[in-house]
Amino acid sequence: MITATPLPRHPSEPAPSWQREMAEAVRSVTELLELLDLPADAVDIAADHAGFPLRVPRSYVARMRRGDAGDPLLRQVLPAAAEWLPAAGFGPDPVGDAAARRAPGLLQKYAGRALLITTEACAVHCRYCFRREYPYAEQADPAGRWQQAIDALATDPRIEELILSGGDPWSLSNARLEELVARLRALPGLRRLRIHTRQPIVLPSRVDAGLADWLHRLPWPTVVVVHANHPAEIDAAVAAALQRIRASGATLLNQSVLLADVNDDVDTLAKLSERLFAAGVLPYYLHLLDRVRGAAHFEVAEPRARVLLAGLATRLPGYLVPKLVRESAGEPAKRAVAAGWPGPTHPPAPA
Repeated sequence: MITATPLPRHPSEPAPSWQREMAEAVRSVTELLELLDLPADAVDIAADHAGFPLRVPRSYVARMRRGDAGDPLLRQVLPAAAEWLPAAGFGPDPVGDAAARRAPGLLQKYAGRALLITTEACAVHCRYCFRREYPYAEQADPAGRWQQAIDALATDPRIEELILSGGDPWSLSNARLEELVARLRALPGLRRLRIHTRQPIVLPSRVDAGLADWLHRLPWPTVVVVHANHPAEIDAAVAAALQRIRASGATLLNQSVLLADVNDDVDTLAKLSERLFAAGVLPYYLHLLDRVRGAAHFEVAEPRARVLLAGLATRLPGYLVPKLVRESAGEPAKRAVAAGWPGPTHPPAPA
C-alpha cells in the first residue's frame, strides 16, 4: 500500500495534523517494540514483511499496554512469524474481488450495490487485512482518477448504493473527497452512499472540521461503517470523532472481525458493543475471518464463533448484538451464521 498523494498546497500552508500523523506513523518493528518497552525476543517477528510492511499511527500505539507482548491492539498490527506458516484454504483473494471487477477500481458482488476502491492508502496496516495482496497498481485507472468506474456506474441505473472503500477513503484529502462527490453527482440513479473506514478508530484526528462539513453537505443519505475490534481502541479522542460524524447526520455502524487472542471472548465483545453505543455507533457485523494468505493464526473456528455470539446474546439487548457473518467468493450476499445454543436450560458460559 502507498500513501495517497494530497492536492498541492501553497508552500506556506501547513499540512493538516492528520496528514502529518500519517506521515509520521511507526514503520519500524524495532521502534514499535522500543515504544512499548518490549525486548526484541518478547515476540516472534516475521523475518520478512516487506510485501506488507508495518504501519501504525503513534496515537494508536499510545493505546497499547506497555510491556505486554500479548496486547490485543499490538497483535493486530505486528508482523508475526506465523504469517509464513502454510495454511490450506488461505490465498491472496479470499472474497473474490478479482472476479467482481467491473472497471478499474469498481467491484460489484451484490444486487443494487457497487464498491469503489478510492485509494490504496490506509493509516494502519492490519495483519488480517483481506486486501493485503490486492493489486492496486495493476487496477489503477489509466484514463484518470475514478473516471472509468464512474462511466461504468452511469450505464447501470440498477445500482442505487455506492460503497467507498480502499484502502481507506478517508486517507484522501478533503479536496479529493470534494472532487469525488462532484463526479458522483452525475449519477442519477444513486440513492445512498456508504463509507467504510477505519480512520476514525486508528487516527481520530482525521475527523476534522472540513471532513465533518463534507459529510454534512452530502446530497445522499449516508452510512459510515467504522471498523473497531476491541474496546481498548475507543478512547476519548475516538469517541469524540465518532460523535462529530454522528452530528453531521450520517448513520454510524461498526463492523468487527473475530480474531483469535484479540476479541474472541464474550466479555471483550460485550464491552466493545457497549463502548460503541456510548459513542453513538450501532454494532453491525462481526465477520468471521476472510481467509487471506498470512492470517491463518487469527482464525476462530465457526462453532466457537457461534457459542461466543450466543453468549453475547445473553448479556446484551438485541440491538447491541452484531450479526455474525461470513463472506464467500461468488455468493450473492454475506452468509449469516446463526448463533449456536447448547440448550434451553444451559446457556453458554462466558469465555
